[in-house]
Amino acid sequence: MSAARARRRETEAGVVIQERVRWSDVDAAGIACYGAYLRFYEIAETELFRAAGEPYHEVFERYDVWLPRVHVEAEFRRPAFLDDLLRVRGWVERIGRTSLHLAFRVERGEDEIARARFVMVSVGRSDLAKTPLPAPLAERLGRFSAGRSPRRSPARPGARSASPARRSG
Repeated sequence: MSAARARRRETEAGVVIQERVRWSDVDAAGIACYGAYLRFYEIAETELFRAAGEPYHEVFERYDVWLPRVHVEAEFRRPAFLDDLLRVRGWVERIGRTSLHLAFRVERGEDEIARARFVMVSVGRSDLAKTPLPAPLAERLGRFSAGRSPRRSPARPGARSASPARRSG
């Protein structure tokens, strides 16, 4: 079993990686800084793509797109400390026409200590214009959704739909 595979466990709704809080992650009080969590989420994101058969080092060349993050939100519930062993769960929350929504949860033992969401948008590498998410990529990543359709979720009853000019990816 590879080292990456040993650190990552695939789940029905995504992947789980384990990562320790390192010296470079903490402040003078020994508490993990908010920026460290972005590193944890990025590791889980990378392993999610790898588990889907789409390693990042191949995605951009294969599909001629970039996937910049256009929205990042995070919630911190409890502190993590130097040398804590954390489990970071990452899954696909939603796949839109041009967007990919990822969700993350950080756990220490049985405690949830943080969570986050990323929204990424598919853009052409040459012009940085929004472009549809490549269908094979969406299909493969859709296997790691939390029980939702791999494509855009249906509108909720009573929800207003956005006009075409305002619709986001």
